[in-house]
Amino acid sequence: MLFDLHAEDLVTAIEGPLVFLRRNVNVGLGDAVEVSHAGGDGRIGRVVAIDGDQVVVELLEDTTGLGIEDARIRFLGEPMLMPLGTGLLGRIFDGLGRPRDGGAPVAARVERRIDLAVINPAERGLPQDFILTGVSAIDVLNSLVRGQKLPIFSAGGLPHDKLATSIAQSARLLKEDGQDFAVVFCGIGVSHDSAESFRAAMEHSGALEHTAMFLNLASEPTAQRLLTPRYALTAAEYLAFDEGRHVLVILTDMTNYCEALREVSASHGEIPSRKGYPGYMYSDLATIYERAGWVEGRPGTVTQLPILTMPADDISHPIPDITGYITEGQVVMDRELDHRGIYPPIEVRSSLSRLMDQGIGEGFTDPDHPSLAQQLFASYARAAQVRILSSVVGREGLTPTDRLYLDFGDRFEAEFVQQTGVRELEESMEIGWRVLSLLPPVELSRLSDEQIATHIRAETASG
Repeated sequence: MLFDLHAEDLVTAIEGPLVFLRRNVNVGLGDAVEVSHAGGDGRIGRVVAIDGDQVVVELLEDTTGLGIEDARIRFLGEPMLMPLGTGLLGRIFDGLGRPRDGGAPVAARVERRIDLAVINPAERGLPQDFILTGVSAIDVLNSLVRGQKLPIFSAGGLPHDKLATSIAQSARLLKEDGQDFAVVFCGIGVSHDSAESFRAAMEHSGALEHTAMFLNLASEPTAQRLLTPRYALTAAEYLAFDEGRHVLVILTDMTNYCEALREVSASHGEIPSRKGYPGYMYSDLATIYERAGWVEGRPGTVTQLPILTMPADDISHPIPDITGYITEGQVVMDRELDHRGIYPPIEVRSSLSRLMDQGIGEGFTDPDHPSLAQQLFASYARAAQVRILSSVVGREGLTPTDRLYLDFGDRFEAEFVQQTGVRELEESMEIGWRVLSLLPPVELSRLSDEQIATHIRAETASG
């Protein structure tokens, strides 16, 4: 039911994005509101607080020029909705799900709430099957599984935007028809330059054809950032559970989301918790991350790849700390590797994909994939220990085997982690076998004799 009300004796105050109203109609928390003034367009907001005699509306657009006397309030009598239809892919939307590319609005088949509940645990299926990202350090050692939520922990100045764009352009399933795969790319609080870079890269590569982009700019009101990932996930759920697609959702940057949550919480007068963030940040982030997965008996899946920048490079900061509890692992980007010119600067020892075993090996990727991943990780961990020892006694003080591990660590980073383009899984595995061939067979305890004879000796002979 719609309620159109004039502001006379209704609006009591306007403070930043908040409009305070006398309560004279029955409204619900989260209901959509349209606020306009004489000669101006309507501005979208939502009800964020209700008490006995007052309603607080938070505007999601600029409040410049809005006055107490000439404002007109329109309660829409429903929560924030998003129109959904078959024309989502190939489009670019703003943070509120409106076309940003100059095209017509999506021909809606349905309208859905953007704050839908997470997937019922009793209806969830176990994430399974492999998603190729084109990044060796992820595909071989920290594999992304369909239905998983696997965050990327970055830091200020590291090339996470470049990595996000590369994955969005190249990600696909190994066994499914490409028509069944789609990407939803969500930029939260990004600069104009970054937004244009994302758009241009996706258009020029042709990846935009199977992608829906949601771009919320840093210059737009803070409150929009809290809704942008929810609009993106609503679109992803429609593509997955209505159209039967396997959808990869890339969310960047979730730190901007959490900073917006802190700012909005403070504006509401809420009591801050750890480092000024609201105490409910854990449950709030869970309402986003837990929308990944697949529902038994329904087609399609939603996989999430959230990206966040760790403030002050601190992995124990509340944002990465809470994210790590909710999600199934993390891919960590390292500043030292970046300083040495290695791209992508992924620190594999700190990275983990907890559901990796559900998507690799026989029937998914390659029967030898699990053993290769375990051996590469173990050998690189040993190389890191030898580097510490070398810094004390020097290379000359190392045993011959330790020197081989030192060389292995350098080649692993320079040839396996470092890459200039997108790699197929077979190419990534071949490079992995090649760098392992530097070590003597007796050190390859995670491989069977057959695997050593097939891959390591073959690499040695060809080398």
